[in-house]
Amino acid sequence: MKRGKKYKDAVANINRELQYPQDEALALVKQLAFAKFDETVELSVKLKLKKSQTIRDTVVLPHQFSGEKKILVFAKGEKADEAREAGAAYVGDVDLVEKIKDGWLDFDVAVATPDMMKDVGRLGPILGRRGLMPNPKTQTVTFDIKAALEELKKGRVEYRSDKTGVVHLAVGKVSMDAEKIQENLGIVLAEIQRKRPSDTKGDFILSVAVSSTMGPGVKVQYQEAR
Repeated sequence: MKRGKKYKDAVANINRELQYPQDEALALVKQLAFAKFDETVELSVKLKLKKSQTIRDTVVLPHQFSGEKKILVFAKGEKADEAREAGAAYVGDVDLVEKIKDGWLDFDVAVATPDMMKDVGRLGPILGRRGLMPNPKTQTVTFDIKAALEELKKGRVEYRSDKTGVVHLAVGKVSMDAEKIQENLGIVLAEIQRKRPSDTKGDFILSVAVSSTMGPGVKVQYQEAR
């Protein structure tokens, strides 16, 4: 992949072999961001996972940085009313299933009551590859619709490891105070470590890096709590 001059200039300001303290790493990311838009600060965490292992969960970030999410809820009857009262952008049942099958995807998060999953499950090929499929592991399949929506509006986000054992997650914007980004980062790392498989020997978190949307990665010092 060919990189532009601004990217190369940013790289020149980083010691690629050094692991920086969190505050210094984030200061560098903010300093070296060169895009004309407010870049996202991305966290990448490499984990020691066996091929059969994966981690997937949600975490509430204390400092939000994205616009309000459009939440869709698959529900019927009283639960549909509860979803509307809780501020869901879209509420429906089979009608929404059919609408999505026709190509409509104007929402950011989908929540479903358990009794709707038989119908919602038909959307697996569409929602699954976009990371929008409701799932009990991410607390998006539940009868407690009000609580689920409150958490999502507070800043609850999903994280998962990919096939290479890496978790990628946005933790802020370049325009944010570095302290707020660092607090989000710390919460995510603590939550990921909490998911450490019981049979993992040695370090579970192998490496941590941060970057802006367009900028180079900066390695971060991280010591696992024992």
